[in-house]
Amino acid sequence: MFSTIIALGLKIFPLYINIALGFAAVKKLGISRDMIAPLIVYILSPAVVFGATLQVHLDKGVILLPLVIFAMSAGLCFFTLFIAKRVWSDKTKNLVAFSAGTGNTGYFGIPLAFILLPTDIANLYVLALVMSFLYEYTIGFYIISRGSYTFAQSMMKIAKLPVIYAAVAGFACNISGVNFGESFMGYLDTLRGAYSTLGMMMVGMGLCGIKSVGLDKKFISAAFFAKFVMWPLLALFVAFVDKNIFHLLNEGAYQVMLVYSIVPMAANTAIMATLFKVKPEQASLATLLSTLLAFFTIPVMAAWFL
Repeated sequence: MFSTIIALGLKIFPLYINIALGFAAVKKLGISRDMIAPLIVYILSPAVVFGATLQVHLDKGVILLPLVIFAMSAGLCFFTLFIAKRVWSDKTKNLVAFSAGTGNTGYFGIPLAFILLPTDIANLYVLALVMSFLYEYTIGFYIISRGSYTFAQSMMKIAKLPVIYAAVAGFACNISGVNFGESFMGYLDTLRGAYSTLGMMMVGMGLCGIKSVGLDKKFISAAFFAKFVMWPLLALFVAFVDKNIFHLLNEGAYQVMLVYSIVPMAANTAIMATLFKVKPEQASLATLLSTLLAFFTIPVMAAWFL
């Protein structure tokens, strides 16, 4: 077991090198996150989702998995909000609830899935990732904004996300049996690598915005408990119940849920906190600390559960 944990730790270590490179890119080269973000959102993200939906083998378990992932995200968000209302009276409760429903499922999760899972199952992970966008820009966005934006406005933001149309196009080509050839698929793999590299560098770039700030132990403890305890337990519970009672999903879907549950806090937590002026420094610090902690927790959880 210990040797397996060490081996997995060595496999994910390059992800942290990319974080350091992102930090250096800001400090030494003056590169801004604003230069990279549009490239990721409008070019690389759609390409990654298109490639995944194009290649994934469609069956009942595959179709249901994204819906299960969305239900898990929304469920954890509302449950955390219910508890957090008894701890905080300000917007902190909304930030904790938002962060509980999501994680760094894209920049961190995609390379992690391709490290831990076979390629066909990793593509299923990318398919499920679309629901992370859907959660963050609908229920998550509404919760953290405390009603400042309507549900319709949130849905308009979803409608503008190119990844949604990329997923639809990928499904359409998959169902119709379109064959793009090995060269094009290899090109999509290259873009996936660029997405993962630049995404993790974006995390490092965000570290430059963290100033000297005290540690809000209550907030960080709540965020960590939701991410590192509640998410894995919920994924294991859902997999256990379905495997023994409902039989709706397959083994690959169970693995995807587990990988989805062990990634660190979402980088978007800090972005949303800044946008709505809810403990932005603490959110950035919590995201950083959770990413560092994940270097130790991911190999252990993966060795036990995958």
